[in-house]
Amino acid sequence: MNIGKPRKVGKSIDEIEEGDSLSLTESIEDHQLLLYLGLTNDANPLYIQHDYARETEYEQPIVPSVMLMGIITSAISKHLPGPGSHVVNFSVNFIEPIYHYETLTFQFEVIKVDKMKDVVTLSVEAENTENHRVLDAVVMVQPPSMVEAELAETKEDSHE
Repeated sequence: MNIGKPRKVGKSIDEIEEGDSLSLTESIEDHQLLLYLGLTNDANPLYIQHDYARETEYEQPIVPSVMLMGIITSAISKHLPGPGSHVVNFSVNFIEPIYHYETLTFQFEVIKVDKMKDVVTLSVEAENTENHRVLDAVVMVQPPSMVEAELAETKEDSHE
């Protein structure tokens, strides 16, 4: 649905360079976990039941892996490359469990720009507040196309 507002479009592949980076800090809160579990109908007791988790190697509930991947893809969609981008490949290594209420700092860096395939490759690392690396990821992203960027500029110009 288009309500007549110009939309912001992220960086095109010609605007992205190797070494471009982004740092983002996210805190994992109860409301986010409950929304995720409700939306996905995921009833894994390891994610929410303290009594169950206490009997496991983790000793307390952990954050679902896919929820963490969602934080990464959200940052890509919002910031680098930004709106209009599309994740085409995602590889992630969960090094340490992430627990409820943890604060994570994600470091994103463009490690490859492939103009022939119209894809940029991002390296992502996350650390907790104790400076322990908790995940590594490599994400291939198709940035917004030049056509999308030109359409957005045209709409912005027509509204001025």
